[in-house]
Amino acid sequence: MAQNHQISKYVLIKDLLKDWLNGFVLVLLVSLASYYIAALPMIAKLHLSPLIIGVVFGIFASPLFRNAQESCEKAVVFSAKKLLRLGIILYGFNVTLGSIASVGLNGIVLSIVVVVAILVLGYVIGVKFLKLDKEIAILVSGGSAICGAAAVLALESSLKSKPYKGIIAVGTVVIFGLLGMFLYPLAYALGIVHLNLTQEGYYIGLTLHELANVVGAGGAISPQTQEVALIVKMIRVILLVAVLLVVPYFFAESKEGERRKLHIPWFAFWFLGVVILHSLVALPEVVVGIFRFLSAFFLVMAMSALGLQVDLKKFLEFGGKAFVLALILFGILTFGGFSLVYYFV
Repeated sequence: MAQNHQISKYVLIKDLLKDWLNGFVLVLLVSLASYYIAALPMIAKLHLSPLIIGVVFGIFASPLFRNAQESCEKAVVFSAKKLLRLGIILYGFNVTLGSIASVGLNGIVLSIVVVVAILVLGYVIGVKFLKLDKEIAILVSGGSAICGAAAVLALESSLKSKPYKGIIAVGTVVIFGLLGMFLYPLAYALGIVHLNLTQEGYYIGLTLHELANVVGAGGAISPQTQEVALIVKMIRVILLVAVLLVVPYFFAESKEGERRKLHIPWFAFWFLGVVILHSLVALPEVVVGIFRFLSAFFLVMAMSALGLQVDLKKFLEFGGKAFVLALILFGILTFGGFSLVYYFV
């Protein structure tokens, strides 16, 4: 009897390990392939982040996941949810309170104006005029307003929305983030944008979606522009904490029309704690570098896992309206952001 119990316990442990191992191997392979592709010279010139490549690879590999869903689902869902949150927490090692203070009150106020305006306008335009799903509208708006894919992932986790909605939002903000990264330096070089180097840094930091977009566009103009742009961008990243608290409470409703139970995104507070720690404690550069790498890698794994869970039919069904919303918000950011910088910086 005891022997049978031991055998059944062994089989159970073996099955659990197999389920988790299969899923992690699949996510890991997609993630490593994403890093490899991102490092290729031609792709590196385009500043395509492994985050973006990971979600695309994940979508293409989604049939594999669906065929082996029973033996992979636990690890894939864990990667998309838990590793995502850990990656966002560790992302705090990219930000310091000192860098935020260096752009002064002006940078903070303008960042708040941009984030609030894009969130509100995106929700109103998406839901009221485009008749878009509320959660998709919020996710597209959040990605446009704050920090692209990372913001979409964090909001998706707080809202507990279905994976395909997050993928739709990521796809749209990525397209217009890349477009802006190439257009901004070109417009500056042609003299279309009449801003000095510091103002251009504000403009890029306030309006481009991804951190990679900001690095690419700012660096194409000047080191001074890139530095200012990164600092302003990091203020928008910090505002993610407030958005994660406010948005789920005001906008997340159940199908029955009743207010959904508020899920407090504790990982946002941990993220803020890491920012404070990184600002006040002089950790060895090697340690900070390791944490930054782990943050990036966990986020790539999360994106890959989200891509694996995508239902292409639903993606195509809702993707058109989300693209239109992202286009409208890109236009508002481009022209509205220029006006803010031109008159207030």
